[in-house]
Amino acid sequence: MLASAGYKVIVPYLRGYGTTRLLSSETLRNGQQSVVALDIIALMDALKIQRAIIAGFDWGARTADIMAALWPERCKALVSVSGYLIGSQAAGKMPLPPQAEFQWWYQYYFATERGRDGYDKYRRDFAKLIWRLASPKWNFDDATFDRSAASFDNPDHVAIVIHNYRWRLGLAEGEPKYDGFEKQLAQGPAIKIPTITLEGDANGAPHPSPAAYAHKFAGKYQHRDVTGGVGHNLPQESPNAFAQAVIDVDAM
Repeated sequence: MLASAGYKVIVPYLRGYGTTRLLSSETLRNGQQSVVALDIIALMDALKIQRAIIAGFDWGARTADIMAALWPERCKALVSVSGYLIGSQAAGKMPLPPQAEFQWWYQYYFATERGRDGYDKYRRDFAKLIWRLASPKWNFDDATFDRSAASFDNPDHVAIVIHNYRWRLGLAEGEPKYDGFEKQLAQGPAIKIPTITLEGDANGAPHPSPAAYAHKFAGKYQHRDVTGGVGHNLPQESPNAFAQAVIDVDAM
């Protein structure tokens, strides 16, 4: 839909997925939030793309939010599923009500070596379970899942995923060279570029309510609820709504 509308569309693998590789075995398999955003800035530099519309969900939405907050000059506009997802280690250490903690069960599993080993051994089974819990009304078939699951067969995948979740809880250190970025993000910076946020009506994954983050968007802003049993993976479950948001935010 976007390509037919004249857009050049780039869908990169994040670090630890697909064909991405770290160049040195000595490099920390770092999954902290600012690093993933810096990867995309580096990709834009390599492709000589000065500005782009940034859109995503889950880790992709968080990365897009961070880019829009810290490098607004590189972002023409933003589409973010589930809104404002920038976090901090301080926030990650705060206890939540029991029902909310229950939804994050895998985060605590990953905090153990058993969890790391279990994810390494059963990563596809684990991901399929998360897909079903997060998108309970999405009847995806094996071929759909397998296309995405192939990206988990990356030698750095488990290490980066585990580091990401342990870093969030303050159980793993980041790298000092990124401390300045993380300090900025911990302040919850406002996003000032044109933005459309999206939320599915059947999202079974932990996510904030739109009312809780609307004030974080200080520029032109619109929120859209997407109905029809749409779960966590909104771009794949409702591609037309996602693509239309990209087209519309471009005109804001």
